[in-house]
Amino acid sequence: MQPKLAPLTECPCARAVETVGEWWSILILCDALQGLTRFDEFERSRGIAPNMLARRLKHLVESGLFERRLYNARPKRYEYILTEKGRDFFPVVAALIGYANRHLAPEGASLQLAERGSEEPIVPITVAAATLQPVTVDSVTVIAGPQASTGMRERLAFVAAREAATRAKPS
Repeated sequence: MQPKLAPLTECPCARAVETVGEWWSILILCDALQGLTRFDEFERSRGIAPNMLARRLKHLVESGLFERRLYNARPKRYEYILTEKGRDFFPVVAALIGYANRHLAPEGASLQLAERGSEEPIVPITVAAATLQPVTVDSVTVIAGPQASTGMRERLAFVAAREAATRAKPS
């Protein structure tokens, strides 16, 4: 299900949110990226109602983030295996963990990311693939992609003009 409003259909953030669904889906993906695969594991981990979990898993399968595989014939039981598309969601989860640990855990982190071999805690950052430089609000800008609509190009031009005018004003 794609967003109904045209400006949202070409927004990558809107597309991602529409694909992932809502916050339960992000939590289910977080659990899956930590190794959980079965309905009862997700249910137990998050305390989510079975009907809500079934809807979220169905959406995640239909969106291509999970593959549903039979692991028991009688009674029928399925596990939910992350696809490549699902595994590619990991940097989002890592960013959420890093953000929450930095800004939302005054008592200290209850969950951390760590190097797999040494279990040395790490702080995730996003870097540009070509330069390995950190991607921050001050180091990057947003530009029109090849498929950008006229409306998108106009919005980005407006934002760029405002930014240029702000930089040109004497302090």
